Amino acid sequence: MVASEIRALFAVASRPEVVSLAGGMPYVTALPLDTVGEIVADLVAHRGTVALQYGSGQGDPHLREQICEVMRLEGIEAGPDDVVVTVGSQQALDLITRIFIDPGDVVLAEGPSYVGALGTFAAYQASVVHVAMDDEGLIPEELSATIDALAREGRRIKFLYTVPNFQNPAGVTLSAARRHQVLEICHRADVLVVEDNPYGLLGFDGDPMRALRADDPDGVVYLGSFSKTLAPGFRVGWALAPHAVRDKLVLAMESAVLSHSSFSQLAVGQYLASQPWREQIKSFRELYRERRDALLGAMEALMPPGCVWTRPAGGFFVWMTLPEGLDSKAILPRAVAERVAFVPGTGFYADGSGARHMRLSYCYPEPDRIREGVRRLSGVIQQELLIRDTFGTGSAPAHGGVDTPGPDLA
Repeated sequence: MVASEIRALFAVASRPEVVSLAGGMPYVTALPLDTVGEIVADLVAHRGTVALQYGSGQGDPHLREQICEVMRLEGIEAGPDDVVVTVGSQQALDLITRIFIDPGDVVLAEGPSYVGALGTFAAYQASVVHVAMDDEGLIPEELSATIDALAREGRRIKFLYTVPNFQNPAGVTLSAARRHQVLEICHRADVLVVEDNPYGLLGFDGDPMRALRADDPDGVVYLGSFSKTLAPGFRVGWALAPHAVRDKLVLAMESAVLSHSSFSQLAVGQYLASQPWREQIKSFRELYRERRDALLGAMEALMPPGCVWTRPAGGFFVWMTLPEGLDSKAILPRAVAERVAFVPGTGFYADGSGARHMRLSYCYPEPDRIREGVRRLSGVIQQELLIRDTFGTGSAPAHGGVDTPGPDLA
């Protein structure tokens, strides 16, 4: 478990004069904070002896019923007995990895993949093998070929980790046709699927996509979270798992934290019971769509030739590929000096590849700040292209190291 040298840069990047296109923080200012405060005050006044006490290792029963209602929006029909509440979906991912992984076991993951997952897999000494994506998400043919190649080598695959909706960091979504293919491939190979879905309700057009778990209750562990649709500060997520896995999750949960916060669970439950949470999610979607449009519009107008990027239909992120000869990690110090920040692509690959890529986030800054950030970043890239054209390459790569940005950047 090694800290990255880019953490020091991001400490500078958090200054107010820097436009951060790096952070994955939801815009909690859009919440009705007065109402949330009233819910919390009422909870302490009327249920304080329960909210401030130890709770069950599986989670509050009423909240688990409410979670099942939330998951129905994505076609999942499940009972509360199969839900385990966790400290954010990040803890659910940690517990799943703890249960399944022995050192050297293989985890299949999209390339690029969520940096928080890669850190968890590394901590349990898993061997991460990336599977290529395109604009329709994970490529089934690449998945099948990778599974076959690992089988020939005698390597043991424990699960496929996927973020199918508005993926972090690439912003792409697994198409409906491919979802069935991915499930069929994993079923034939006896490979569990871990479906991590924090952004699924934050699509900008149409109804939510049908979850993988909705079509394969026995072969998929589904991870959900209230961090993006309510607030990350509550630290409430969940796992929906087959019975045998659920029992192990509860045991692992209790050994990790004894019990999670009853206070947070009851507060989230009261919010869901008393507030128009679907309308609040709709407000978030409209806010993030406006910011996505600001980012994409500015990139279209200002980015130099040779830069290409994804066009997300929801979520928080755009994935940009730089022209040949440029290294995103190497140019980050220059970008921060010009008062703009992004996350280099190397953080999203277990093998440190991805040097030509960067993740840009539009969820937190105001649209005008986003446009100004793109203007600054475009200038930095143009300078790097001048260096490349003059000397044959861009800035020298930064020192090696594991790229593990902090929670506000994940």
